[in-house]
Amino acid sequence: MKTTHVKRAFKYRFYPTDAQAAELSRTFGCVRKVYNLALAARTEAWTRQERVNYNATSAMLTAWKKTEELAYLGEVSSVPLQQALRHLQTAFTHFFGKRAKYPRFKSRKKSRKSAEYTTSAFRFQDGALTLAKMTEPLDIVWSRPLPEGATLSTATVSQDAADRWYVSLLVEDPTVKPLPAAGAAVGIDVGLDHLLTLSTGEKIANPRHERRDRTRLAKAQRQLARKAKGDGTNRAKARRKAAKVYARITDRRRDHLHKLTTRLVRENQTIVIEDLTVRNMVKNRSLARAISDAAWSEFRSMLEYKAQWYGREVIAIDRWFPSSKLCSTCGTLQDKMPLNVRTWTCDCGTTHDRDVNAAKNILAVGLTASVCGAGVRPQRNTPGGQSATKQKTPRREP
Repeated sequence: MKTTHVKRAFKYRFYPTDAQAAELSRTFGCVRKVYNLALAARTEAWTRQERVNYNATSAMLTAWKKTEELAYLGEVSSVPLQQALRHLQTAFTHFFGKRAKYPRFKSRKKSRKSAEYTTSAFRFQDGALTLAKMTEPLDIVWSRPLPEGATLSTATVSQDAADRWYVSLLVEDPTVKPLPAAGAAVGIDVGLDHLLTLSTGEKIANPRHERRDRTRLAKAQRQLARKAKGDGTNRAKARRKAAKVYARITDRRRDHLHKLTTRLVRENQTIVIEDLTVRNMVKNRSLARAISDAAWSEFRSMLEYKAQWYGREVIAIDRWFPSSKLCSTCGTLQDKMPLNVRTWTCDCGTTHDRDVNAAKNILAVGLTASVCGAGVRPQRNTPGGQSATKQKTPRREP
């Protein structure tokens, strides 16, 4: 079997000194400025029906540093600035490939604060990481060890809204290998009363992390709303307090999804899910908050990359497949199935739990569609592409 190493990011929290925090904050600002300048230049060229690529924006960066107005760009490491231009090039590549919308400008208040360093801009020796323009290594909390003999390719430093500092180290992880083949296959029906219902009949409860902290979050948001916008110190404290509640919710949700997806990938060779358009579903004001808290999109993304790591298969079926109205025993299709109906009896005499029946149907149609080789990634990367259950052999003209 051919061995392929998986590139994997290991994220750690660190505590910078005042000098390091100041240097990183300046770098974040310069990265955002360069990204916006390059985006503005490319947008202006686009109106003239001209194409500007990465090499052109790199030359622009050199010219910007020589101007009096933007001379401060030369005070920080040049590598994160070049990486920002590469990220912009990737964004345009996705746009031209119709996989994403047109790139947007970065905001000082809303955009993620981050800077990416490549091997030429940091030194990693004896467990100590020192970034360019710094004399001391970062005080990193090594919550888990890096893979033995791992070589770092990039180090991305970020600061979240709760003022927590993180460094993400990208390495090739030789320990990630395909798991032994498993004969099990499972269909999954996502929901709100239960986060997941499996075709085996198992139901996984929805933790509702946001609801559990809703009172605390509402109090923090009220305190923030009372602070005048000109009151910098007090408003900043209230903002951080609200951000910490959001961070707590996000961390707990992500931890739960990681444990859940890892278990599903380890136990099953094939996993079948529905190809839901969550971005359209959250437009329903009555359910938007609950759907966002369930994080179905994040769940699917985790399943995708973990299945790829460990040699498993994830199949997404057509979102319009009537999984709830179809009897998994005899195949009879019911005319109506309101959401308030949780159990129903088919004409064949079988009494169904609505969600378990849907999961069984999802599994059955997914295994049928897998014969065509259709899976999750081709659907997401091909806008307007047909899902597995819709694919047909094209008719040949005589």
